[in-house]
Amino acid sequence: MPPVRPEHEYKVSPPQGLGDVEKPLSALERLANNTLARRGLILVLLAVVWELYGRWLGSPLTFPTFLDTIEALANGIASGIIPDRLFVTLQTLVLGYAIGLVIAALFTSLAVTTRIGTDLLSTLTAMFNPLPAIALLPLALLWFGLGRPSLVFVIVHSVLWAVALNMHSGFLSVSETQRMAGRTFGLGGLRLVLKVLIPAAFPAILAGLKIGWAFAWRTLIAAELVFGVSSGQGGLGWYIFENRNTLDTASVFAGLLTVMAVGLFVEGIIFRAIEARTVRRWGMQRG
Repeated sequence: MPPVRPEHEYKVSPPQGLGDVEKPLSALERLANNTLARRGLILVLLAVVWELYGRWLGSPLTFPTFLDTIEALANGIASGIIPDRLFVTLQTLVLGYAIGLVIAALFTSLAVTTRIGTDLLSTLTAMFNPLPAIALLPLALLWFGLGRPSLVFVIVHSVLWAVALNMHSGFLSVSETQRMAGRTFGLGGLRLVLKVLIPAAFPAILAGLKIGWAFAWRTLIAAELVFGVSSGQGGLGWYIFENRNTLDTASVFAGLLTVMAVGLFVEGIIFRAIEARTVRRWGMQRG
């Protein structure tokens, strides 16, 4: 028979000296944990540095102050010039970006389902990805003339290869276990891409979308600076070019500030919302 151990009953005493287990955060700590507040503080500091440097330099023709730029921006918005130019630019951007994404998706789907597709995408990416989109402007003018088709052409080039390369890399990183699980449920071809590969590779796809957006935006502004009239009306880049010719430096900076504001909105609002509803909710990315 095993030995019988004596029973003991211990009384649990409340913990001593732990202090407040749950303590509300102070206002400063809440601000420090707020991403929007931290980024807003950075923008305010940059604006202060801009203003101080502009006042110290004392040359509005070379470097206007932040307040002068804001005044020029407010006048451009009130007169309707900047919204009209921005609308033209965004129309061209959305059209070129959408076409580039569709072609990139077709190339990548072909690459992950067939060997010849993989060879085709690898070869074309190695050939055209290092080629600056702005270098194709002379050919775009020759083929499509002066207008929106030429701008769309260079945007598609800047978007297509960056997005396709990231999508393909993301698909290749999907584990064989996930692929086999999809095939177990009878998925294959395009259904396997849509149901398994895209969700599993979405962090890389989202990175490609960001890179493609950045390439498209700066390529479009640069192209508009060169020949910028699209469908009879200039875009935001052409607005910057026109004010540079008239030596209205504050309006030039106002146009550049609009370009940066659009970039902040797309990165901080649109892509951040997509991340929050996809990869962060799925636990594939840290917040």
